[in-house]
Amino acid sequence: MFWVDDVPAGGEVVLDGPEGRHAADVRRVRAGEVVLLGDGAGTRARAEVVDVAKGRVTATVLERRHDEEPALRVVLAQALVKGDRGELAVETATEAGVDAVLPWRAERSVARWDEGPRGEKAIARWRATAREAAKQARRARVPEVAAPVTTRELADRGAAMLVLEATAAETLAGVALPDGGELVLVVGPEGGVTDDERAVLADAGAREVRMGPDVLRTSTAAVVALGALGARTARWG
Repeated sequence: MFWVDDVPAGGEVVLDGPEGRHAADVRRVRAGEVVLLGDGAGTRARAEVVDVAKGRVTATVLERRHDEEPALRVVLAQALVKGDRGELAVETATEAGVDAVLPWRAERSVARWDEGPRGEKAIARWRATAREAAKQARRARVPEVAAPVTTRELADRGAAMLVLEATAAETLAGVALPDGGELVLVVGPEGGVTDDERAVLADAGAREVRMGPDVLRTSTAAVVALGALGARTARWG
């Protein structure tokens, strides 16, 4: 998969810049090869390479399609975590089909992502991770990684919400799910979601669910939950 700004309905399309260099100089595509192009916003195409130069590839569009967003959009509210575990969570969630990511400033998050260059650099890494993971998975859409949110901002979102909690009585396999709209999946930090946070989210209608007898790490919980949601809904067709 190679990203382009716009996928034309037909005719030629040129890959240049970083994608052109990757195609021509790293992947070393050749004339006659068929490649997959995408704009990250739902449109993909199969295209035949007709010319290759240094850092530049020209291809002819053979087939173009546009995928609509799923009726039920799943948004991951991922607690900020220290190190690369947050990026791992975004990567695997993207591969599993998440539609958007909300970095969550949970009370027990060690990472804070304060305003300024450090915070901007951190969110840029999450966005780049989502883009690369969507590319590897050949997804039609790149999940949006929004600005960090507080617990109150999360509660005020007004969407159906599931909080992953190992001690919950209700299971993800048995909870009632909406047919459409937005479903927010909340994954807490390694230290867990605090009682105050649970109360705020519960007041907003959030339901706590567990996935099984074992406790998953914050970097892997979302991908397991997304797999279960994909099987239980029409998201997997």
